[in-house]
Amino acid sequence: MADVETPAGPALREEAADALRRLQSELGDAIVEDGIAFGDVVVRVQRDVWKRAAEVCKDGLDLDYLSFIAGIDWMPAPAVSEEGSGDTSSPAQPKEQTYGAAGSAGRFQLFAVVESTRRKHWRVILKTDLPDDDARADSWVAVYPGADWHEREAWEMFGFVFDGHPSLRHLYLPSEFEGHPLRKDYPLLAREVKPWPGLVDVEPMPGEAGEGDEAGETA
Repeated sequence: MADVETPAGPALREEAADALRRLQSELGDAIVEDGIAFGDVVVRVQRDVWKRAAEVCKDGLDLDYLSFIAGIDWMPAPAVSEEGSGDTSSPAQPKEQTYGAAGSAGRFQLFAVVESTRRKHWRVILKTDLPDDDARADSWVAVYPGADWHEREAWEMFGFVFDGHPSLRHLYLPSEFEGHPLRKDYPLLAREVKPWPGLVDVEPMPGEAGEGDEAGETA
């Protein structure tokens, strides 16, 4: 486990260092790794203590406000070749795979940010790894009721299942929709039918000569 202060990076804020010590005391070896992001503590925990970590933050650390819960897909976006071109429509990928503060064991992660409404600049970032073939975790709704909406979004967009959630149902997409749009391997049809960034057969602007018109013939 990393020290409270990392020599190669910025030191934790005093409150964040205190939070890390409390989480270490309460969760022990269930903390996989910790790190620092802009002076805030980032703690990666084992999946089986995901809900317990929320309880420690709310009841023991005065972190009464859930900012958000979201998913991460660390898989590099697949390249989509454009027909007749040696280029691709996919964004550039980093030369080396990185997983942010506190790392990751694989492709999928669930993360949350919890804050205090009574103490400024006071928050903790929690992460947990989700197996590719069993992307599920305990729901936080019983601890932070506001998790309801965030977990529904993560379920819809990433396919993460939240055990104990009162009603996992679609927020944005029709109920018959198949797939999870924020997974990196979800097919982006727009990139397959026209070149990135999607500008094809662009009409000339007013005053510009179009191919075959009088201005083009006399130019």
